[in-house]
Amino acid sequence: MLTMRLKAARKSAKLTQEGLAKRVSTTKATISNYENGHSTPSNDMLLALSDALDVSTDYLLGRTDNPDSLNNKKDSKGNPSWGDEAEFEAWVNDPSVHKFYKEFKDSPEERKKALMAVWEILKTQGK
Repeated sequence: MLTMRLKAARKSAKLTQEGLAKRVSTTKATISNYENGHSTPSNDMLLALSDALDVSTDYLLGRTDNPDSLNNKKDSKGNPSWGDEAEFEAWVNDPSVHKFYKEFKDSPEERKKALMAVWEILKTQGK
């Protein structure tokens, strides 16, 4: 499974074996061996390959048919979820988010409901 998925993800990313090898600091021969099933990447290399190809390790291993990387994962309702703890921390520590949260938290319930309704409308506009 890994062999087919790795090759497909590489081609989808419009990378040659040599180009992928450079991204993960290995050789073209090593990538060829992975794609032909002659060897299997270590866990660290599997992570590097998934990052370089922007797909999840679960996709490469055949555990899911969804190639979304961790940064593009969806929750059970299909909504985007945080794929990176550092990204979440940066968002949480943004002063404008703190201000918004405080104002939202202290608002009357009818305003909270109105804002959530507006947000639902805005989410559908880009689709």
